[in-house]
Amino acid sequence: MIKDNLLYTKEHEWLSIDGQDATVGVTDFAQNELGDIVFVELPAKGTKVEAGAAFGTIEAVKTVAELYAPVSGEVVAVNQKLIEEAILVNSDCYGGGWMVKIRMSDPKETARLLSATEYGEMIASH
Repeated sequence: MIKDNLLYTKEHEWLSIDGQDATVGVTDFAQNELGDIVFVELPAKGTKVEAGAAFGTIEAVKTVAELYAPVSGEVVAVNQKLIEEAILVNSDCYGGGWMVKIRMSDPKETARLLSATEYGEMIASH
């Protein structure tokens, strides 16, 4: 499932924008590929992140993957529920399974992200 109202990265993160703040999570495609998520390592509130740089990890039964920041800025919220219930990423990746909220330092960076259509075309070609 790909949601039309979100932006996407080539690394399978999604981004929802609300003013200066962007909520970030992993896509349905990514959680499906990873399988059962058992652990998520996220940055602390106040951490500065750079677009394209790793900001955490997501661990599944068979593999560990990096999480990449779609935009630069400061982490203003961290989904603490994922510490106890990492499986939320599998069951509700676009809702309760969100990872972090970033206060964007340069909202223009979103111009390089993929639309839902572009992301759909990218995963269809894999």
